[in-house]
Amino acid sequence: MKIIIVGGGKVGETLVANLCSEGHDITVIDRDDKTVDQLCDRYDVMGFSGNGASYTILEEADIEHADLVIAATGHDELNLFVCLLARKAGNCQTIARVHNPEYNRAMNLIKEELGLALVINQEFAAAQEAARVLRFPSAIEINTFAKGKVELLHFRIPQGSVLDGMDLYSMHEELNCNVLVCTLEREGDMVIPQGNTVLEAGDVISIVAPLEEQERFFTRIGLETHAVRNVMIIGGGDVALYLGRMLLNSGIQVKIIEKHLKRCEELAELLPKATIIHGDGSDKELLEEEGIHSTEGMVCLTGIDEENVVLSLFAKTCGVRKIITKVNRVAFEEVFESLNLDTMISPKNITAELIVQYVRAMQNSFGSNIETLHRMMDDQAEALEFSIRENFTQTDIPLSKLSLKPGVLVGAIYRNGRFILPRGADVIRHGDTVLIITTIKGMNDISDVFR
Repeated sequence: MKIIIVGGGKVGETLVANLCSEGHDITVIDRDDKTVDQLCDRYDVMGFSGNGASYTILEEADIEHADLVIAATGHDELNLFVCLLARKAGNCQTIARVHNPEYNRAMNLIKEELGLALVINQEFAAAQEAARVLRFPSAIEINTFAKGKVELLHFRIPQGSVLDGMDLYSMHEELNCNVLVCTLEREGDMVIPQGNTVLEAGDVISIVAPLEEQERFFTRIGLETHAVRNVMIIGGGDVALYLGRMLLNSGIQVKIIEKHLKRCEELAELLPKATIIHGDGSDKELLEEEGIHSTEGMVCLTGIDEENVVLSLFAKTCGVRKIITKVNRVAFEEVFESLNLDTMISPKNITAELIVQYVRAMQNSFGSNIETLHRMMDDQAEALEFSIRENFTQTDIPLSKLSLKPGVLVGAIYRNGRFILPRGADVIRHGDTVLIITTIKGMNDISDVFR
């Protein structure tokens, strides 16, 4: 596909890297000559310096033959105008990055009126991800499918766990829980486990289970299942605003520490039920005065990765149950992960996932449509949700008789409001939602899972 990306900042570069790796023809537009040159050299893409909202620049970028335009600058109004112009000039699909909270409530209206294929608010999406794990603190990450009806939970097996030294066959027999282990990461390597795979303390595993089974499973392996009761948020940006609102609506106490007085006043007005503290969140004495030792959840959302990491490590020593760290520079992700920081969120990676998901859906050949895509374990695996269409030909065949490619696992089937944890005798039918876990990159269609 021919894709034009307007805006070469952090989000734009992440999109270029992800979409290039998917084999697309990418053109970048940015006002800064140096930014364009760096992206062109690093990723071997076409680039133009100038205003992406200029018809002349879009013409030079061959807008007439573009399949998709992604407006990812830091200015919402510019992104929306670029998409409007691109629709008129090239009659292509358009995606806009929009982060202003004032626009969030009108997102559907904006999308409909401007004919946008997708509107992405990465700060809101990051807040949703943080809110999910704060409600289930034992999970490092929770990926949702089937409109929230199916969850893939990632967690680390602690020292002394009953799972340490247990193979999967024994786990099902001894714990008597309806749970499917989908992936296992050990020392940086990821595999889709078999029944004879032996689990070890320190492994990061992902499981899928009916919602009513999750609490029983975690209770039996000795992990916390109750949501945190109070959360301290360091940094009062848009992610903090969205997250604070979500947590307060769930009955969780919220305290936000922000160093800029004007922003504190705004937050106090927007979140009247939250406690807003004007101060430096990296001040150890201030954190102790504000009760970090009795805080159950802490979310580090400053604009500096190193500060977020140090604050998270400090919170760990203070006994905080659940710690979430925002990181932007994913080039150092391996270093951060070696520190066992619990949960890390990267807004720009969330944006890239959503856009890659949409681009793959545009390429569907037959049989299905990608509804959701999550990349896992440092991009070593993907979890994809497929909606099964009428022209899918492998219906009513037991899973045990389907010729699936190596590295593919059917993780869940959702049918008529009912969750099915798949076994060999289960079948796929038209109208189903199917969760596929795979180590194979770039799947566009459910047909890609078969040999």
